Amino acid sequence: MIEVSHLSRRFGSFVAVDDLSFTVRPGEVLGFLGPNGAGKSTTMKMIAGFIAPSAGSVRIFGRDVQQQTQDARRLIGYLPEGAPSYEDMRVMEFLRFIGKVRSLRGADLDARLDSVVERMDLGGVLQQRIETLSKGFKRRVGLAQAILHDPQVLILDEPTDGLDPNQKHQVRELIRGLSDEKIVVVSTHILEEVHAVCNRAIIVAHGRVVADGTPAELESRSPTHRAVHLHLAEAYAGAVAAIAALAGVREVRADADGKRLLVLPHPEASPLAALARLVHDRGWVADELHVERGKLDEVFRNITREAA
Repeated sequence: MIEVSHLSRRFGSFVAVDDLSFTVRPGEVLGFLGPNGAGKSTTMKMIAGFIAPSAGSVRIFGRDVQQQTQDARRLIGYLPEGAPSYEDMRVMEFLRFIGKVRSLRGADLDARLDSVVERMDLGGVLQQRIETLSKGFKRRVGLAQAILHDPQVLILDEPTDGLDPNQKHQVRELIRGLSDEKIVVVSTHILEEVHAVCNRAIIVAHGRVVADGTPAELESRSPTHRAVHLHLAEAYAGAVAAIAALAGVREVRADADGKRLLVLPHPEASPLAALARLVHDRGWVADELHVERGKLDEVFRNITREAA
């Protein structure tokens, strides 16, 4: 597993990371979330051994990143923010260079190159210079170099930032495929990334952990968790009052024409069944009736504002 213990990093008087502690176990795809400047990239760099912490430690499957640096780094694949590379090199030339840096040689290197080229679907661009590739292909090359030595841990910093929707989908599909066999930590400020690839999320603000849970657990902290959206074919007289009188209903919000309603429940209550019965019994025509699972962006804003 990854064990982060009381990790801190200071740049002069500025505290970028402030006493972070968490673990990541096999089978987890961790979304490491936070606003810009929250300390995400700095934390990723310390986990990967790219920069040293001011205090605390990181252990990768028992190897201390600072004390057993080479042993720990052999277990890590790292994709820095922006997927930097030697852009004047051709794709195959770059990957072969990275393989040799990773101590791969001969048949072992050839086998790993064949594997990652197929997995990342790079066969058509192997002889292109990296600077000529699209952003999506550059991320594929970045992922290829990160998994070339078949690491147990993948650290991916903003892997889809700046990509168009199609490119994001492609990269996320690749990450999902890798998550079956590796621990994956994805640093991002894009909340949709959590739903797309993660089964756990940590939110950081001002260098500190302010929330940790599954996406569903975090969404349950939203003010609209279990709220019911109801859209009626017309504005029925007395509808708001009738709905507000149902057990478990805390508040009913209606739009200007009275047809679109948001029914907010009391904590732990779920008014959907009672509301559906009311609609049926009153003979109202409903175009839409569904439960809100909670908005992660609401939770994110509320938590990070409280931290500020």
